[in-house]
Amino acid sequence: MGGSINISNNKEVRERDDEELGDDKRVIQLGSIDTERLLLGGSGNGRGERDHEKQHNYNYIPKLPTNSLSLRQMKTVTALCDTLLPSIIHHSHHPFYHTSASMAGIHHLIGGIISEKLKHPNTALLRLVLWTLSTWVGTVILCGVPSLRVGFPFVQSLPHLPLHKRQRIVNSWSFSCFRHLRMLSRTLKLLTLLAFFTQLDEAEDNPSWKAIGYTGPDPEFKAQLKNHFLQGTSRQDQKQDDEEDAEEVVGPLYKGIVHLDCPRDITADTLRRRGFSVSILRRKANASTLSSPSLVIQCDAVVVGSGSGGGVIAGVLAKAGYKVLVLEKGSYSARNNLSLLEGPTMDQMYLSNGLIATDDMGVIILAGSTVGGGSTINWSACIKTPKHVCKEWSQQHQLELFESKLYKEALDAVSEKMGVQSEITDEGFNNAVLRRGCQEMGYPVSTIPRNSPADHYCGWCCMGCKDGKKKGTSETWLVDLVKSGNGAILPGSEAIKVLHKKDKGRGGKVARGVAFEFEYKGGKDICVVESKITIVACGALCTPELLKRSGLKNKNIGRHLHLHPVTMAWGYFPDKPSSGSDVWPEEHKKSYEGGIMTAMSTVVADFDKSGYGAVIQTPALHPGMFSSLMPWVSGTDIKDRMCKFSRTAHIFALARDQGSGTVKSHNNISYQMKDVDEKNLQRGIEKVLRILAAAGAEEIGTHHNKGRTLNVKQVSYHEFEKFVKEESSRPLRDLKTPLCSAHQMGSCRMGTNPKESAVNQMGETWEVEGLYVADASVFPTALGVNPMVTVQAIAYCTAQSVLEVLRRKKSR
Repeated sequence: MGGSINISNNKEVRERDDEELGDDKRVIQLGSIDTERLLLGGSGNGRGERDHEKQHNYNYIPKLPTNSLSLRQMKTVTALCDTLLPSIIHHSHHPFYHTSASMAGIHHLIGGIISEKLKHPNTALLRLVLWTLSTWVGTVILCGVPSLRVGFPFVQSLPHLPLHKRQRIVNSWSFSCFRHLRMLSRTLKLLTLLAFFTQLDEAEDNPSWKAIGYTGPDPEFKAQLKNHFLQGTSRQDQKQDDEEDAEEVVGPLYKGIVHLDCPRDITADTLRRRGFSVSILRRKANASTLSSPSLVIQCDAVVVGSGSGGGVIAGVLAKAGYKVLVLEKGSYSARNNLSLLEGPTMDQMYLSNGLIATDDMGVIILAGSTVGGGSTINWSACIKTPKHVCKEWSQQHQLELFESKLYKEALDAVSEKMGVQSEITDEGFNNAVLRRGCQEMGYPVSTIPRNSPADHYCGWCCMGCKDGKKKGTSETWLVDLVKSGNGAILPGSEAIKVLHKKDKGRGGKVARGVAFEFEYKGGKDICVVESKITIVACGALCTPELLKRSGLKNKNIGRHLHLHPVTMAWGYFPDKPSSGSDVWPEEHKKSYEGGIMTAMSTVVADFDKSGYGAVIQTPALHPGMFSSLMPWVSGTDIKDRMCKFSRTAHIFALARDQGSGTVKSHNNISYQMKDVDEKNLQRGIEKVLRILAAAGAEEIGTHHNKGRTLNVKQVSYHEFEKFVKEESSRPLRDLKTPLCSAHQMGSCRMGTNPKESAVNQMGETWEVEGLYVADASVFPTALGVNPMVTVQAIAYCTAQSVLEVLRRKKSR
C-alpha cells in the first residue's frame, strides 16, 4: 500500500494543500527506493524505459497516486487523519507520540488512495461524505451535538472542531445505529493506520518502527542480498555467472518468464523459441482491439492464473509434452526483488493492492495476485481435505471424485511435490503461545503440516519467500513447466474474455482461447491466445467475473461464495519479568517472527459431528494490518497499543461458514454470515481468550470497538470469567468487530447438474466445451481448513481429464 509511495514526488500539491489548510506543522517527507538499490548500490540497469523498470522492479519509484479530491475534501481527510493519529506532546518524549498523521504526509497519501486505488462500490459515497463534513450543515447532520458550541459561531464544520470533539465523533460513528457511519469509521481507521505504519522514508524505514519494536524487512534477507551482490561484483569480469547461483538469487522461473513490455518482434521471437506459433498482425490503427490484436499466439492449452490451481494444471500438462501458456494478471517478483516490506508487497503481490472488503465493510479480504498466486504469499499450511468433507462432498453432493482412488493419489502427489512435513526446529511467538495455552487447558493441539522445512523460522512469508524454501507453485509446478521447455509465463497479462465458437456438429459452444490485455508504452495492448483447451484459474473472486464477461449465463457463477470468516483475540506478554516469574516467550522472540502457522486446535471444530465449527490458528500480522485491526479508542490509546506490538500474540478462530455471498466483480462482493457461523466464531473466541490467559498473557482482549482489556494477573476468577463471557458473546455482524478472510471459495461450484453448479466433476463448464475451471471457486461448500492442498489436488484431477481430451484431439 502506502509503503511504496514517494510523497516528495507530489511536492507542489502538498505545498498548495498545506498553504490552504493553514498547516504550520513540520512535515516529515517520506518516500521509497527499491530494495535492490538500497542494499546493492545499483544505479540503474540501462534499459531506460520506465514501464520496463516497473515490470522488473529495477530501481523503480512509483509516483504518489493522483489525488483528485477537492480542497474541501482534503481538509476533512486531514482532520480525520489527525483525529485518529494526533500529535501527543505531554504523554511521552518519544517522537512517535509527537508525530501526527499529517506530519507524516499521510493525508496526501490517503487522498491519492481514495482517488485512484480504492475501488470499493461505496467509494463515491465516501467522497460525498468527505465533502459534506467540510460544511457546517453536513457536520451537524453527521456529527450531532459535538459540532455545536456555546459562543459564536454556534456550529463548526468538522475540520474546525477541536481534537477532543473530533475523537468523540469518530468514536460515536463506530457505535452508531446507522450502518453507513460504522462503515465510514472502519474505512477511515483502516486507511489511516495502514498507511501510517507501512509508509517509508528514503532509507526504506518508518519512523515509528523503532518505537514499536519492529525491524522492517527480515534482517537475514538484507544480509543475503548484500552477500549475493558482493559475490556478483567480485566476478563481474566473468562472461556469465554460474547458472545454479543465478537460480538461487533470482529463483527457478527466470528462463520461463516472458515480459510483454519489449517490442512486439522481440516478444514474438522469445515465444517462438519456446515452441509457440506466433503471428504479428500489422494494423492500420495504432491501438489493438479484440478483433485486431497485436499478437496471435497458438498453443495446446492456455491457463489463466498461476496459483495453486493454475500452476498445478500448467505444470502437469507441460510435463506431458503439451504447449502451455500461462497468463498471470499480477507481476513476477524474483527472490532478489522481493521487498519483504508490508506496504510495497500489498501493492505488488495482493489483489487490488490489498484493499478489498465486502460491500458493507463486514469482512476485510486478502487475496494473492502475483506469479504463484496465493501460494506465494500464504502461510504455508498444507492440510489435506478432511475425511468428513470428502464424505460430505461425495455422498451429499454426489461427487464421487472425492472418495475415489484418483483423489487420494492427487492428495499424496501434491503433498510430495511441495515437500510437506510437520517437524519444527524452533516454534515462533504466536504458535508457542497457542500450543502452551492449549496444553494448559487440556485442549487438543496438533502440528500443522507445511510446505517448508523444519528450520524455516520466517515470519515474512506472507510477502514472498526470500530463499524459496516455501514450496509454492512458483517453486514446484511452474518449475516443471519451465524445465519441460513446453511452457511460458506472461506476467502482467489480464484476461479480458474467454473466446468460444459454436460447434456446428453438436450445437453447443467450444472454447477456442483467451483475449488478454497488458500495459505497453503507456497504454493497453491486446493479444489473443488460440488454444485447444482453456483453463480459468483466477481464484474465487476473479474467475466468476471473467466467465460472466465471456458470455456464460449459468446462474451459479458468482454465487455460493464462502469466506472462512476469522475473528481474533490478543494477549500481551511483556519482555521483562514481573512478580518474580521468568520471561516467556523468550525475551528475544517477537510476535512477527517465526513460522507463521505451525500449531492448530480443533477444540470447537466439531469434526466428528456436523463438520461445521471453527479451527483455532495464528495469523501473520505486521504493523499495518495489526494497527488496522486493533481497537481504536483514542489517539493515545492506539499508540500505547502499538508500543506493545512486538510482544502481543494473536490467535484467531476460523469458521467453516454455511453463510454465503455473491461476486459481482473482485471489488464488489456481498456476503451474509449465518447465525450458526457467528455462534461458532463466538465459541472459538471464548476458547482463544482462555488459551491466551493460560499461556501466561498479562493482558488479553479482542478487536471489538470498545477496546476493553483485562489484566489477567490482577483479577479474580469471577472477574476473568465475566470478561471472557461478555467479550465472546458480542455480536459479530454489526461492524463493531472486524472480520477477515484469506480464503475465498465456492463461487463456481462443482456439481452434477447445471441447475445447482457451474462446472462438472471434471472441472469443465456446463455451457462451453473445452473450458475448465481449476481453483478454489469449484469447492462445493466451504472447506473448514486451509485450502491450498485441496485446490492443488482438485486441479491435479482436472489435469488428468484435460490430458485425456488433448490425447484424443492429438489422435484425430
